[in-house]
Amino acid sequence: MAVAKKATESVTMTPIKIAHVKVRIVGDTPLIVHAWSEKAKREMLEAQTGAKKKIKKHQSKMPFDDFARALYWLTDMPTETITDPGTQEDRDVVTEELFEEAIANGAKFGFPANSFKQSANSAAYRMGWVSNQMALRGSYFLNAEDGNYLVEIKGDKPMLREDMVRVGMGAADIRYRPIFEHWYCDMILEYNASGSMSLDDILNCINAGGYAVGVGEWRPEKDGNFGRFHVEIVE
Repeated sequence: MAVAKKATESVTMTPIKIAHVKVRIVGDTPLIVHAWSEKAKREMLEAQTGAKKKIKKHQSKMPFDDFARALYWLTDMPTETITDPGTQEDRDVVTEELFEEAIANGAKFGFPANSFKQSANSAAYRMGWVSNQMALRGSYFLNAEDGNYLVEIKGDKPMLREDMVRVGMGAADIRYRPIFEHWYCDMILEYNASGSMSLDDILNCINAGGYAVGVGEWRPEKDGNFGRFHVEIVE
């Protein structure tokens, strides 16, 4: 009995052609930033590792210090040592005077670069433009110009914002966070020019992310209207 031969399938592998385009993310609504403080990260680590908790004295709330520590500093964060009136212990804080001096000396602030790609991918998937999120993640990359994981936020200097929030079992608290009223950032878009997604497709995903998802606190994805943006090609 003759055995039928299977047809040989041929797969063409197109070489990857890496292209780079400088793009500008332009804020359409103010950006609220909230970086984790060293104190918060230390407390989370202690909770996760089961470290024995010390009885802590209640530190005095210092709004401006909270605001300054919620920024992603690209330059050195200035502090001075004071005696906390609540604990009577020495404490390093950022004062308004030190902050203004740092601004005058060219202080720079950043934001996680990958947040913009995450918002774009989330929007593209939710809008039904793509079904394979893994393939989308490898189609392009949005990088800070210096290769750092933080991209520099440019524009207006950050201002102190006061918000009432609910924490724990619904208890009310006040949060002091930075807000950039008018902002933008320059990034390098890296993509495969011979891939399945064109440059226009990628830009459409980024714009969709800026419109429907956003970045930062109280963005559209989190029932807010902050952190919306659009993308422009610079070079």
